[in-house]
Amino acid sequence: MLRAALRFGFGTASLLAGGWALRALHGAPAALGASPAEIQAVARRSPHYRDGAFVNIDPASTLSLDREQQRLLIRELVDARNTGRPPGPIPLAEQATTDVTAAGLAVSWYGHSSALVEVDGYRVLADPIWSRRCSPSRTVGPERMHEVPVPLEALPAVDAVVVSHDHYDHLDIDTITGLARTQRAPFVVPLGVGAHLRKWGIPEDRIVELDWHESHQIGELTLVCTPARHFSGRLFTRNTTLWASWVIVGPRHRAFFGGDTGYTKSFAEIGADHGPFDLTLLPVGAYHPAWPDIHMNPEEAVRAHLDIAEADSGLLVPIHWATFRLAPHPWAEPVERLLRAADTDGINVTVPKPGQRVGPGTSAGDPWWRM
Repeated sequence: MLRAALRFGFGTASLLAGGWALRALHGAPAALGASPAEIQAVARRSPHYRDGAFVNIDPASTLSLDREQQRLLIRELVDARNTGRPPGPIPLAEQATTDVTAAGLAVSWYGHSSALVEVDGYRVLADPIWSRRCSPSRTVGPERMHEVPVPLEALPAVDAVVVSHDHYDHLDIDTITGLARTQRAPFVVPLGVGAHLRKWGIPEDRIVELDWHESHQIGELTLVCTPARHFSGRLFTRNTTLWASWVIVGPRHRAFFGGDTGYTKSFAEIGADHGPFDLTLLPVGAYHPAWPDIHMNPEEAVRAHLDIAEADSGLLVPIHWATFRLAPHPWAEPVERLLRAADTDGINVTVPKPGQRVGPGTSAGDPWWRM
């Protein structure tokens, strides 16, 4: 029970066990998505699916702590409840992206891992979550620390919606069903995640499920499902659906969306097969020594960027930070550490405000996170 609670509280985005879970699930069973039995028919076609679960290419350690370690981690999270939050309101972009003219290469970051990536006239919306909580409950679970920069219905028309995995801070029922009403784009997801979408009423012809190294073509845009080092699960069963990063390739530019991952040797292979990338969106937050294999720290994000992009030309935009409190580190620490590490290696980094549209030519701007 306690171990399951720790997984959620420290950023795994799984449900807490016991009474918390019962309260969280009350009135929201649909948010859980599909059952393992409903997922299995698609999942079992993958060579990465073994004995009823997907496995990482690089083994990832699971959270297994003795009682003293559990006690110390809980105390650390409680003690950090103030430093883990911003000291003031998080500023949004003055003109949030509502009417984007698709350009050669740009990204609008909406908070956490939600981003609108523009590549050569195509728009790809990644890991959208517009709900106030990343939870199956509207009353319990990690709460958004800044407002949504733009209403969901005000987004421009997109060509695809991609999802990295099925944790609640990356796959949200209300956002998905909202996009099904307001957009016509397909949902391109890792194997098994489509079962959740079907459960939520998304038409079969709008769901594209891919295994690692499989791709989907939309005109001249290519989306490639590539490995990540993570795990999946929306209740007590883990790894019944696949987790992934995404390669977004247009006629002239290439972007990489890391989603949620630990550092992996697969980055070098992705760079060799699909790079170098002009733009990388890499997770930098929710790290902790207790789970080093499933969430990168900022220095590892810099290392990943060097694996897949050219240091003197590619732009790194940090994601998976600033919106939900999922680990006990100070709120602004991820980006401060990232900037120090990137400066050492000569990497170009831009840190947008929520709602800001940036690209390779965008200036660094003011350090808005220093309050």
